[in-house]
Amino acid sequence: MEISPLAGKVAPAELLVNVSSLVHAYYSNVPDPSIPAQRVAFGTSGHRGSSFEASFNEWHVLAISQAICEYRAGQGITGPLYVGIDTHALSQPAFESALEVLAANRVETLIAAGGEYTPTPVISHAILGYNRSRTTGLADGIVITPSHNPPDNGGFKYNPPNGGPASTDVTGWIQNRANALLDDGLKDVRRMSLAQARKAATTHDHDFLNNYVADLASMVDFDVIRNAGIRLGVDPLGGAGVHYWALIAERYKLDLTVVSEEVDPQFSFMTLDWDGKIRMDPSSSYAMRRLIGLKDKYDVAFACDTDHDRHGIVTRSSGLMAPNHYLSVLIDYLFQHRPQWNTQAAIGKTVVSTSMIDRVAQRLGRTLFEVPVGFKWFVDGLFDGSLGFGGEESAGATFLRTDGTVWTTDKDGIVPALLSAEITARCGRDPGEQYGALTRELGDVVADRLEAPATPKQKSMLARLSPRQVESTELAGENIDAVLDHAPGNGAAIGGIKVVAASGWFAARPSGTEDIYKIYAESFKGEDHLRLILQQAQKMVDDALLRA
Repeated sequence: MEISPLAGKVAPAELLVNVSSLVHAYYSNVPDPSIPAQRVAFGTSGHRGSSFEASFNEWHVLAISQAICEYRAGQGITGPLYVGIDTHALSQPAFESALEVLAANRVETLIAAGGEYTPTPVISHAILGYNRSRTTGLADGIVITPSHNPPDNGGFKYNPPNGGPASTDVTGWIQNRANALLDDGLKDVRRMSLAQARKAATTHDHDFLNNYVADLASMVDFDVIRNAGIRLGVDPLGGAGVHYWALIAERYKLDLTVVSEEVDPQFSFMTLDWDGKIRMDPSSSYAMRRLIGLKDKYDVAFACDTDHDRHGIVTRSSGLMAPNHYLSVLIDYLFQHRPQWNTQAAIGKTVVSTSMIDRVAQRLGRTLFEVPVGFKWFVDGLFDGSLGFGGEESAGATFLRTDGTVWTTDKDGIVPALLSAEITARCGRDPGEQYGALTRELGDVVADRLEAPATPKQKSMLARLSPRQVESTELAGENIDAVLDHAPGNGAAIGGIKVVAASGWFAARPSGTEDIYKIYAESFKGEDHLRLILQQAQKMVDDALLRA
């Protein structure tokens, strides 16, 4: 990947999004359903796009909202629907469009009191809290967010009564119905004015913030943090949890400094990501330049992305931790310090997450549950407690309460961030130092990722590759132990291939949003070995695509 000369620098004015034009385009640009890029498309985290490109506009939101209403009715989901939004410029107009449809369909809708922003994990927490001990009249939710995507993006996702990201069969039904509504000019969309919707008997305020913060003590040992006098810093990156952190500090009496509570739909305070775009990614050293520069002021510091379902950990010892490094530390710590968890609870990871997790799981004597990319694969296991932890390489994770019961079934960036303080307080070493200890015991792993151009046809071919199409028997000088096109944990197709040897592996997948494919690779033998893996991986993939 070519690094932009602007990476890590504050965006010049000409790169900032024109918010008024963006919102105007949301209402004025009408998508053309005959153009695939302008249809509703649910990826791993809902429908996303930009109003400038007519891929996220009022018509999309109206159609998706009506489809969700019809899905709920068909499934007998009659409880409240919780709705949360993040701080992207398109989130508020999308919320208003959705509310007009939900109220017209007489869906009991719970929205944040005072117009507060609501993180993704808070919606999952609310759904599960309401549904606990219920078998009928179940709740579900909508989160309006494009996650850490650039400021001109909007996003819309649905969480069913299990609290997690909707499964493919659910999103497929909603997507198909929404596109049918688009094709028909929204003729069957029920809608009322925003003023009527806000006053509707089915629209209620809900105190998401206080309910969530009050329950955090079931996840984090605040006593050990407070008693150790740990100095903490947090950068909400202008996201949905911006007002949560001060309340957490006040309630639990933490020495926690909120670096900034600024909310700006242009995100002009952000430093540019690797490609020169504004992206609120807490795992990017370029986007996290502000907090990294403050690392010596705190014992440990952290940030979350715009909807607060991803975390970034900054330590004195090592600066910004790679997501895979912190996930390894988190797993190692939790399964040794949560005695009430089921002794059979497994560790969930995606196929492109680090093999260090495999080694940690083996040392802990825990089953590894390896699934395709997408947090939806962890939902059932987290819900019933058979998974103690679910995490993915892009800094998304959640895990059980200290008593071994479900907390959220969607990613929670807030709790893993706070756990970095618990780890530091209890172990006397920050997570960076903890990871160093793991590498001395289990081996040091290096990782990288490549991207290469691919046509839609090639992407489709790559998604359907099978092990028999990989003719090589060696990977960077070692015998290949396995070539996978289905995840070992649940047997689901991974949408690509993963090639595994004793000291390294690679996985190749097509991108869901761009005309590229991605190669992830790791080595326990150092950088030179990693480069060999990547070179051979790209050749294997290219050869397979030629033969496909």
